[in-house]
Amino acid sequence: MAYMLLILEESTRKRSRTPEEGGREMERMVGFVEDLKTRGIWKASDSLRSVSEGVRVEVRGGQHTLRDGPFAESKEIVGGYVLFDCPTRAEALEIARKCPAAEWSTVELREVGVCYEGD
Repeated sequence: MAYMLLILEESTRKRSRTPEEGGREMERMVGFVEDLKTRGIWKASDSLRSVSEGVRVEVRGGQHTLRDGPFAESKEIVGGYVLFDCPTRAEALEIARKCPAAEWSTVELREVGVCYEGD
């Protein structure tokens, strides 16, 4: 089964840390991802740029709306993700527990699934 870790962090966090702190955190995350790669379960991962560079797109009634970031209602943002494959939810939870980002952000574990819920 495929699982995704969403790294949820305060919207101002990336700007408020020192370059040294950012470097140490990145180094730890790279090591975490390298371990998943070595185990053969890594699929993809990346950090996301600032929400101030984001654009929200909506289409309602055929009309497109674009809203440039930052988004006033955003206190917490998705700062990055890790996508991996493992056989059980229990194993996925163990991987989430070992994610270094859980020490400075919230790590949300989600199973990849279909875009609808049927009966």
